[in-house]
Amino acid sequence: MTGAQQPAEHSLTIRKPYFDLIASGAKTIEVRVGYPKIRKINAGDTLRITCADEFLNARVTAVEEYESFAAMLDAEDPAAIGGPNMSHDQLVAAIRDIYPPEKEALGVFALHLTLTHAGG
Repeated sequence: MTGAQQPAEHSLTIRKPYFDLIASGAKTIEVRVGYPKIRKINAGDTLRITCADEFLNARVTAVEEYESFAAMLDAEDPAAIGGPNMSHDQLVAAIRDIYPPEKEALGVFALHLTLTHAGG
């Protein structure tokens, strides 16, 4: 294939507190580990984020890869990841509660999002 890749559409399921933070505009970075489907997400792609019967559409504006959650949190704005009320240490604990060390070893991805539509 030659030329630029066409933007693709992906879907993610997210926990309710984080879904609400994205919907409010407080959370603009979604953190995931390097599963094959996450590695296919590129800047410019569309993301459909679902939680139960609600959904959001967002555009991925950037994808950053890190070797650990700590490295990612040193480089990214923690408030954009966990909202304004979570400290750096609380955020590390929350992320590690979701992803154990063997998942973190797959690589850490910070997906920068711009909300485009909400519905449900």
